Amino acid sequence: MTQSSYFFCGIGGSGMAPLAMIMRARGETVQGSDRALDQARVASRFAFLEGLGIQLFPQDGSGVVSADQILVASAAVEDTVPDMVAARGVGARVLRRAELLSDLFNGADQRIGVAGTSGKSTITAMLSWILDRAGLDPTVINGADMLNYVTPATPFAAARVGAPGLFVAEVDESDGTIALYEPTVAIVSNISLDHKSMDELRVLFGDFVAKSKVAVLNLDNGESAALAERAGGQAVTFSLTSDQADLSATDVIQRPDGIDFAARGRDGQSWAVRLRTPGLHNVANALAALLAARALGVDMAAATATLADYRGVRRRLEVTGSAGGVTVIDDFAHNPDKIAATLRTLRAFEGRLLIMFQPHGFGPIRLMRRELAEAFKSGLAGEDILLMPEPVYYGGTTDRSVGSADLAADLRGLGVQAEALADRAACGDRLIDLARPGDRIIVMGARDDTLSVFARELLERLT
Repeated sequence: MTQSSYFFCGIGGSGMAPLAMIMRARGETVQGSDRALDQARVASRFAFLEGLGIQLFPQDGSGVVSADQILVASAAVEDTVPDMVAARGVGARVLRRAELLSDLFNGADQRIGVAGTSGKSTITAMLSWILDRAGLDPTVINGADMLNYVTPATPFAAARVGAPGLFVAEVDESDGTIALYEPTVAIVSNISLDHKSMDELRVLFGDFVAKSKVAVLNLDNGESAALAERAGGQAVTFSLTSDQADLSATDVIQRPDGIDFAARGRDGQSWAVRLRTPGLHNVANALAALLAARALGVDMAAATATLADYRGVRRRLEVTGSAGGVTVIDDFAHNPDKIAATLRTLRAFEGRLLIMFQPHGFGPIRLMRRELAEAFKSGLAGEDILLMPEPVYYGGTTDRSVGSADLAADLRGLGVQAEALADRAACGDRLIDLARPGDRIIVMGARDDTLSVFARELLERLT
């Protein structure tokens, strides 16, 4: 990383923006483009990036003009995108996002990689807050905004710029780039079907864990429990149910606005934890973060006390607001595990669920069609209603032969009230027509920053 100018293609994305912020904070020249900028979507995000001194261009190749630039692109950016064409034309080096991030990560003395199908962003944010409050000054890159760091001056906070020697990163298995990271502490929250086959996932996560000195693994998930067995003394484990884990949860009390529990060590010592974020899945996330912090020498009493001030991450059961007796909730759930966890948390309390689920792509809905149907079938009650527009599609060569109408038909066959509508606007109209006092409207999906805007618009219409 000796060249002076980085151009991020898709700079507004949840993975790209925080990396661009870190590079800019390190004194690098940072520029970028984004299709959402060209379409005048999420303008506040781009205004924030410009305020950091990042120059923005249309995504038409006009910003890539020199061989001295390094073009940074996510794995989803196809070679036909004008910025990529321009980079080839001028001889600029092209780096995938994961290559740049792994270079930064692997260069740190202490490297904590947070992986798994679900819970990565929350664990990363919890661990960041614990390490920060302990005075360890971590550099952190997350896939979602960490609400503890969101302020009026910093409305987008998926990165924390700290000391270069301690790096915490959410790492992604969906495109196989998890293989680039060399963690000293590897966290695997769970492993289940998402973007790749189970056989591929076992290899990716197994290799990731094998490179670490300490592996924080979940005994409640069969796949990660199998990793723990293979890892032997390298593994430290957590569980909601097993007293064989190094850290387990007891005395759990669920609240609508959070959850209380005791974190119990294998030696019988325990620490009270009070979370402001609800759901049993957040207990598991907290246990993982606590074990990782302990591996770095943080006192457990201090770490558990810090979690009382943990505020969560954006779009993880985030309450947009209430109007007319109806609560609108914005949630990132998009794969079967995340959907099941969200519904399990919501169903612990009364109120009909009206869900607008926007699938995060045609490929995922084709791969996980049966598992998605099972997650909704298991998590929804008879009076709940599920609405779906077509999956997210930003162009390209994706196979679009299986869509929301197919999943809705599967669900109706299972007895679920499910409807596939023409677009998101139609879903919004239907939600407003259906809503009555006591209902909860959940806007659910990933890979689309405008879902939060949609949730706010629903709240305004209810008001």
